[in-house]
Amino acid sequence: MDFELSAEQQLLRDGLAQFLATRYGLESSRAAVKTGPGWQPDIWKAFAHDLGILGATLPESAGGMGGGPVETMVIAEALGHALVVEPYVNTVVVAGGLLSRIGSDVANTVTAQIAEGEAIVALAAAEDSSDDLTSVSTTARRDGDQWVLDGSKALVVDAPIATHLIVTAQIDGEQAGSGQPELGLFVFPYDATAEGVTAHAIRTVDDRQAADIVFAGARVPGDSLLLTGDEATDALSRAVDEGSAAVCAEAVGAMRKVLDDTVEYSKQRQQFGVPLSTFQVLSHRMVDMLIEVEQASAAALLATIKIDAAPAERSRAVSAAKVTVGRAARFVGQNAVQLHGGMGMTEELAIGHYFKRLTALQYEYGATDRHLARYVELTAPPR
Repeated sequence: MDFELSAEQQLLRDGLAQFLATRYGLESSRAAVKTGPGWQPDIWKAFAHDLGILGATLPESAGGMGGGPVETMVIAEALGHALVVEPYVNTVVVAGGLLSRIGSDVANTVTAQIAEGEAIVALAAAEDSSDDLTSVSTTARRDGDQWVLDGSKALVVDAPIATHLIVTAQIDGEQAGSGQPELGLFVFPYDATAEGVTAHAIRTVDDRQAADIVFAGARVPGDSLLLTGDEATDALSRAVDEGSAAVCAEAVGAMRKVLDDTVEYSKQRQQFGVPLSTFQVLSHRMVDMLIEVEQASAAALLATIKIDAAPAERSRAVSAAKVTVGRAARFVGQNAVQLHGGMGMTEELAIGHYFKRLTALQYEYGATDRHLARYVELTAPPR
């Protein structure tokens, strides 16, 4: 595949890489997630105002720069390389992309807040271990000028730091206007202590923050309903595919860092008086890691350039990338830890933190097995 970044995209990549190299240290990041607020709000503000990456892919009408999927890929890969925990993919790519395409007053307001670094938006869609985000038992009923939510959402990533939630819920047929229950997409300000809301905070294995949320008669504004029915399903499907493509790019950035660190370690670490890199079997192992990274990079690029394609073509490319990247992340992560020996999983060494993130990325926006099944379904010949 013959592909080159434009001059503007190269400047975006280089500027972000330089910023992260000088201002985003692993030690300060780990301190923030383990003993501090869980993230670095000053870094998030710098992303918005110093670098402009929070608005780089959002429409100009919302204060963004109107970039596209390639800009998203460039940013996500750089963030993965630096092991950034701030919620770029969830807030900007998934929520920002979804809201900017809807175009309602509420959606435009939240999108503008995202671009300014003022809003963190979490997607509350999953309810169990199923990857079908449109199959929900949470309900929403109209009561006067408000909606009342009842139900629960599982493992809502970034919820403890979120200012807004995007929630999926079933609306009864009469209120939906179709006579049949329909899926509804809602966005509203989030307060974990609000009446009718119970949140149980969780820290994930890769040091992200999440929460299980229960709504029991929780009231949200009447204008929080964004879409219903097939429009809601299609919008959610595209947003999740965009998130999948972005985390594939993030994984590629993380794998490149892991591979570079492993090669450098093999040159320094000695056994029997010679560097590990001189052992042929270990050199071959690192070549295999490189091949996996390059295959993952190509698959992530294909998913990126297919984001604006027809839904079936887009989903097919995204699932192919998720499977390819998931396999590569497992292979590269496990071999990097093994080649580092016992040090590979220590808190002091970066490789262990990257390994945890690469493991988690295999399950974000659909596990590898689920995407493999979807790819088979989308490529099967008609019966």
